[in-house]
Amino acid sequence: MKIVILGAGGRLGAAFMREYREKYDLAGFNRAQLDLANLDDVRGKLGAMNFDVLINAAAFTNVDACETERDRAFLINAEAAGVLAEICNEKDAKLIHFSTDYVFDGQKRAPYTEEDQANPISLYGESKLTGEKKVFAAENGHLVVRVSWVFGPDRPSFIDAMIKRAQQDEKIDAISDKFSTPTYTYDIARMLPQFFERGVAGGILHFANTGKCSWQEYAQWALDCCRDAGISLKATTVGALTLKDMSGWVARRPAYSVLSTAKYMELTGATPRAWREAVNEYITRFYSKK
Repeated sequence: MKIVILGAGGRLGAAFMREYREKYDLAGFNRAQLDLANLDDVRGKLGAMNFDVLINAAAFTNVDACETERDRAFLINAEAAGVLAEICNEKDAKLIHFSTDYVFDGQKRAPYTEEDQANPISLYGESKLTGEKKVFAAENGHLVVRVSWVFGPDRPSFIDAMIKRAQQDEKIDAISDKFSTPTYTYDIARMLPQFFERGVAGGILHFANTGKCSWQEYAQWALDCCRDAGISLKATTVGALTLKDMSGWVARRPAYSVLSTAKYMELTGATPRAWREAVNEYITRFYSKK
């Protein structure tokens, strides 16, 4: 099976490259090699290739920058997604396109299912939702996978910023009234191949590690894991901030965006592992060596 990965230099794409290199005929493009903002280049390079699955892990993900760079956000997150679906249709290939929990407004207080109405409150979320719609307009069994709070070793995320601050400062804080679920790139990479076949699971699929937490709980657990792993920190507890405290943010963020994985569990018979277990493994594997 020939697989092409876009966003190979990012947190998620790099995990796919590492996990699939030995198992599939693999080609990957980072942003320098293929920029989704250049649709002619996308058509030219991908049009000249043969492949069975195209995984799009590339996106314009800076939530605040999307507010001030609207055209770029919609070009990369929406227009390009539609072009990728068209290219896949021409090749009878499957597109697996990654989306986000930020397509929801955060008003719900129970995990969001694939059937729940999306209602983004930021231009980032709006651009990603438009991209989903463009993929589905192609009507060819393509798959959109929504994930939340993605972390992994290939590019720093929230958790890495918190650990770094705790190594430098005696006092750190994180938001206590915003909830979702951390999701480990390694777990996403391991679960995805069962959906590579064309006839398997088109449409929307939510995937995250199980459970939910605030950013404060997430950060506190990370520090606890560091302590247990013998990693030296100056700060040992995480203080509480609220969303209202974040006056420097340009975009609004959903206060609650936990994704239900019930559909994934029904399709596969597998339950994603708890977010605490995944975070602990990440810290044990990648921080104990530092």
